[in-house]
Amino acid sequence: MAERIVIDPITRIEGHLRIEASLDDTNTISEAYSSGTMVRGMEKIMVGRDPREAWAFAQRACGVCTTAHSFASIRSVEDALNIKIPKAANLIRNLMIAQQYVHDHVMHFYHLHALDWVDVVSCLGADPNVTASIQQSISPWHNASPAYFAKVKSQVQGIVDSGQLSIFANAYWGHPAYKLPPEVNLLAVAHYLEALDWQRDATKIHTIFGGKNPHPNFVVGGIPMPIDLNSDTALNAERLSIISDSIDKMIEFVDQVYIPDLMAIAPYYLEYGAIGEGLGNFLTWGEFPGEDNRDTSKFLVPRAVILNRDLGNIIEPDPNDFAKMKEYIDRSWYSYKDGDKAGLHPWQGETEFNYTGPKPPYEYLDVDKKYSWLKAPRWNDTPMEVGPLARVLAMYAKGHAQTVDLTNMVLKTLGVPITAVFSTLGRTAARAIETKVFADSMRIIYNDLVAEIKAGNTDTFNGDMWEPSTWPSHAQGFGFMEAPRGALGHWIVINNRKVENYQMVVPTTWNGSPRDHQGLPGAYEASLVGTKLAKPEWPLEILRTIHSFDPCMACAIHMVDAKGNDLGEAAIGFNVCVK
Repeated sequence: MAERIVIDPITRIEGHLRIEASLDDTNTISEAYSSGTMVRGMEKIMVGRDPREAWAFAQRACGVCTTAHSFASIRSVEDALNIKIPKAANLIRNLMIAQQYVHDHVMHFYHLHALDWVDVVSCLGADPNVTASIQQSISPWHNASPAYFAKVKSQVQGIVDSGQLSIFANAYWGHPAYKLPPEVNLLAVAHYLEALDWQRDATKIHTIFGGKNPHPNFVVGGIPMPIDLNSDTALNAERLSIISDSIDKMIEFVDQVYIPDLMAIAPYYLEYGAIGEGLGNFLTWGEFPGEDNRDTSKFLVPRAVILNRDLGNIIEPDPNDFAKMKEYIDRSWYSYKDGDKAGLHPWQGETEFNYTGPKPPYEYLDVDKKYSWLKAPRWNDTPMEVGPLARVLAMYAKGHAQTVDLTNMVLKTLGVPITAVFSTLGRTAARAIETKVFADSMRIIYNDLVAEIKAGNTDTFNGDMWEPSTWPSHAQGFGFMEAPRGALGHWIVINNRKVENYQMVVPTTWNGSPRDHQGLPGAYEASLVGTKLAKPEWPLEILRTIHSFDPCMACAIHMVDAKGNDLGEAAIGFNVCVK
């Protein structure tokens, strides 16, 4: 019998994820299985509610993806009721969306993914003078002195000497797959700590436009922040200045820290340019629209499907196509009225729980039966990867000039072919590339907003369809959002002015899905096959590829009853077993 590795839960992600992998006699993964161990129930919470308040519940699916779910929900209602928002409101939304990308991607790189490549304890052997020289050679970042890096090294030494590694606990320090010299490790650890402080400036845009962060305020028909340069409670000159300063600081950190660090670390792990691809199929719903969300020709990120790596054939998917956009539950703990082999378009979607698995904790998943709380979304019966790599490939294939230049620069600097983008390394690089693109776009969007204000175009809300008495008796809509982790879709059905059906197909549902009705794996499962482990009891290589997707299982939340009692159980702790 092949060895089976179990990691439950995968750490440094949002939510609960279990990965099982079968190894051959060379410690190479022959099969992998992804199980979401949290119950999805947001759809049932929505039924019967006023569509205008759906966003407030949808955003609570996750404490990280609040903006993403809010905009997808609001756009679904606006699509159903044919509401067009003012230009200034759309620019503000696009600013908030771009800020979410930059903040989320920087946090992911340093605090969720970097420790897969950076050996923190190794930095104790670093020469701060050499680290300072490296920093000075890669960017003009101001924290670049030997004294600064000596201080960081001393801080890490204090953590280690305490016997409690604190934020650096529960990792595989000393693993033979770590390749960075101590000085580069010290550089990355210093920036890990700096990024914790940096995010305070990054969140100001959401705080100003939404009143708070996380869980900012939103509204169907526009944004809840009026524009009045003479008001203390509206968007005024002072707040615009704070926003402009925040944008400058975000761009500076991306340009002088994030991108240089990626390019300093990547050359030591070029083999990952041939590891971790999986499907070769990619999907985006598109992002950064003009005033009309239905005019996809104006999107910065195209709405696109790429099949079999073919960048010369971009297909625009229709989210309303009942024949092609479906969710399957053959291996998911749900039931459909017409049988579990059926596929349902989200407007027809059903969320009926059917847990048939073992009670946790258990040794292995029964992968020939149902084994995950995630459904299996498919486009034209094909599993798709979503996320930064899908978006960068779509922009690259469509000829977006900055994306093409940045991608070619990365490939040339690393000395790798274009095929290297279809990998764990490519996925990680794509996240940085789009961060640079979206950070720079924030300045353009901001300038456009200021121009609108100067021209007197200060409307931020369209209330034409706000009153339910003006609504049709039946309506249905699709709300999209290219969340940092990938294509997010909310499908809503409104009947008699109330939500009749609501289905959320989140990025991690696409990427982390179990096998479907055809036995086809999702992106996580496919991406691990062929990966060789240096130490199976320390499966660092699995974490590298899984983290490159930036899983967010929290969008699949626990269900509780009216009294607050938990209706499900999940294994806790960090367990790795090899049998």
